Amino acid sequence: MDNLLIRTAEGVSVQDMPVEMVERKGLGHPDTLCDGLAEALSQALCHYYQENFGLILHHNVDKVLLRGGASRPRFGGGEVLEPICLYLAGRASVEFHKQRVPLDALVQQVTASFMTERLRHLDGARHLQVHNLVRSGSVDLVALFERGQKSGIALANDTSCGVGYAPFTPLENIVLKLESFLTGNEFLSAHPWVGEDIKIMAVRRGEAVDLTIACAFVDSAVLDIHAYRNYHEQLRNIIESFVGSHSPLYSCRVTINAADVPDAGQIYLTVTGTSAEAGDDGAVGRGNRVNGLISPYRPMNMEAAAGKNPVSHVGKLYNLVAHHLANGLVSGVEAVAAADVFLVSRIGHPVDRPHVVDVCLRLQSGAYIEDVRVQVHEIVNDVLSNMARFRQALLRGEIRVY
Repeated sequence: MDNLLIRTAEGVSVQDMPVEMVERKGLGHPDTLCDGLAEALSQALCHYYQENFGLILHHNVDKVLLRGGASRPRFGGGEVLEPICLYLAGRASVEFHKQRVPLDALVQQVTASFMTERLRHLDGARHLQVHNLVRSGSVDLVALFERGQKSGIALANDTSCGVGYAPFTPLENIVLKLESFLTGNEFLSAHPWVGEDIKIMAVRRGEAVDLTIACAFVDSAVLDIHAYRNYHEQLRNIIESFVGSHSPLYSCRVTINAADVPDAGQIYLTVTGTSAEAGDDGAVGRGNRVNGLISPYRPMNMEAAAGKNPVSHVGKLYNLVAHHLANGLVSGVEAVAAADVFLVSRIGHPVDRPHVVDVCLRLQSGAYIEDVRVQVHEIVNDVLSNMARFRQALLRGEIRVY
C-alpha cells in the first residue's frame, strides 16, 4: 500500500503531561440526545431499506436540533409547561422502484421510542413535539451512492478525514466508566433521584484529579432541600468510592452541581431528569466524539458522525475505523505502546482505499519502526479490506458512535 505512512511519535505522551482534561456529555445531555436520535433514525432507515428493498439506500440524517422546553420543577414533583421540540433534518431516499418509504411515520416512531427509552421520566405524548424536516437527497450524491451499490464497491460520498487513537489514558478510562455507571439501569433504579443528564469534566494536574459533575436531580424523588443536600452528599461519596476502586492511581476531588446555592433555593432540580426540559438546547456533533469522549489533548476532528449512512459516508466510517485501527495496532503489535491514525478520502473513490493512511506510533523502549512495519501493513490491510464486516457491526449497534 503506497499511500500508507508509518512514523514514530515525538514528545511526551498525554498521560505523562502535567495537565490533562477529559469531558463526557452523558446519555441524557441534550447534545448526546441529538446524537443518539440521529443514529437511531439512520439505523431504522437501514433496517427498513434492507427489509423492504434488499439493500441500504442513500441517506444522511445527521442534522438534529433540540429546542429546550419550559418546566416548573418543585420538591415532590413539578410539571413540564412547554414541550421539548425536536427538528430532524437531513437527506434520505423516500422512494425505490415506485414504492414510497413511510418517512414521516418512521421519524415519529423512532423519536418517541428513543426519547422515552433514554429518559425514564419523559412522557412522549406530553413532553415532545417532533418536526420531520428530512428530504430526498441531491441527485449527484444519490447517483454516486447507487453506482457504488451496483458495483459492489462503496464509493466515498465526501472528501473527508478521520482520526483515532489508542489506548485510553487512565483518566479517559475512568470518565467513560463513571458516566456509564451513573446512567446505567441498575444505578438509576436504586437511586431514583438521579437523572440521565450527567456531564463529567475531569482535570488532572500531576496525580491529582478534579471531577466537576453536573447531575440533573429528579424532583419527584426529592421531597425537600434537606433531602437534596443528603442525596448530593451521597452521590459525591459514591463517585469518590467508584473512582478510588477503579483508578487507584489518582487522588480525586469531586464537585457536584457547582452552580448550586441551596440557601437561596438555586439547585439543579428537574421534572424529567434532563436540562432539555427547561431551555437547554442541543444539536448533533456538539458533544462526544465517536469514542465517547471530548479529549482536547488528543487528535480529533469536528465531524458529526451520528446519523450518517454506514455504507459510504467517510465522515462516519473513517473516524470509527481510525479508532479501530489504533486499538488493533496497540493490541496486535507487542512493540507498539500507543498509536494515532489519520485517514483521508476522496469523493467518488472506493471507501476501502483511503487517499492517505498516516500511522503515528509510540514504540516500547528499545523497539524501532522497522521492527513493526510489516505487522502494521498487515493490520491496516486487514481492517480496510473488511469494511463490510465493520459496517455490519455498526448496523447491529455493536460500535459506539457517541
